[in-house]
Amino acid sequence: MSARFGHTELPEEQEQALRRAVRLAWLTIAFLVTAVTGVYLAMGSSQAMKAAWMEDMLSFVPPVAFLLAVRRTRRTPSPEHPYGYHRAVGVGHLVAATALLAMGAFLVFDSASGLLKAEHPPVGLMEVGDLSFWSGWLMIAVMAYTAVPPVLLGRAKMPLAEALHDRVLYADADMNKADWMTAVGAIVGILGIGLGLWWADAVAALFISGSILKDGVTNLRVAVRALMDARAETYDGRDPHPLVIAIDEQLAALDWVEEARSRVRDQGHVFHVESFVVPRHGYSPTLEDLRLAREYVVDLDWKVDDMVVVPVEVLPEKMLPGVAGESRHHDAGG
Repeated sequence: MSARFGHTELPEEQEQALRRAVRLAWLTIAFLVTAVTGVYLAMGSSQAMKAAWMEDMLSFVPPVAFLLAVRRTRRTPSPEHPYGYHRAVGVGHLVAATALLAMGAFLVFDSASGLLKAEHPPVGLMEVGDLSFWSGWLMIAVMAYTAVPPVLLGRAKMPLAEALHDRVLYADADMNKADWMTAVGAIVGILGIGLGLWWADAVAALFISGSILKDGVTNLRVAVRALMDARAETYDGRDPHPLVIAIDEQLAALDWVEEARSRVRDQGHVFHVESFVVPRHGYSPTLEDLRLAREYVVDLDWKVDDMVVVPVEVLPEKMLPGVAGESRHHDAGG
């Protein structure tokens, strides 16, 4: 039996993408356990290392939210949840974004305070047997270890986020891809301390904190828009989803349809579609016509499953904002 999101059966490509994404999420969590432990043991009094450690801690949120959301969205619709549980993806995205925003704001304040107070973080010597060495080298080694795996994980997750239309996975991948900057920033700050530039550590911490805050603001904006039933957009939240136009074009291509417009909202992995069609003059569509029209559109893409087709005399402007303006523009152009 193939995997499902609610009652939506996943095609083979998406089923394989989901399995791989789940494996990568668990692999990310396993890596983060080692990274968080290593950074905590090595960070000492460095503000940059502290900020990097907090970012690694926050990095647990997206993969955990993704795993919980996937588990939840597999549940079929119920009387209490007739639209299914797809919104779990949006809730997970909102939780991850809020955590990033809150911690980013705190770390920016903390790092800026350290810079203004001219705090000089001590980085002393470590002794291992008969050897003594600057503990900054251990910090740099740990940060170098945390730099590469997240980038590789992020690059592996990004195409899967697009295939599954999963914004939690996208947010996770986007953060992973940028994690190398955190590691490099921390290394620069530590080297600055070694060169006697006390302020380099605080500046590096401020840079890392700003990166966390930026991720939080960007993801929070996209998450809130989706939960407020904004027009369906691409998985990265940058553009209107091309399926919105494709659905209307598919319906308008039917020989009995004069006009068609749809309102499409992103439920999580799948779309909820309400399509209003104006039949050609003198034609009364049958139940069979409406059923075939729905199936015609559903075949476009696996995300289009929860759909209703409503025959109307004229397109309802109250339900389709902008239709009247489009009609006036069309009439003026004609």
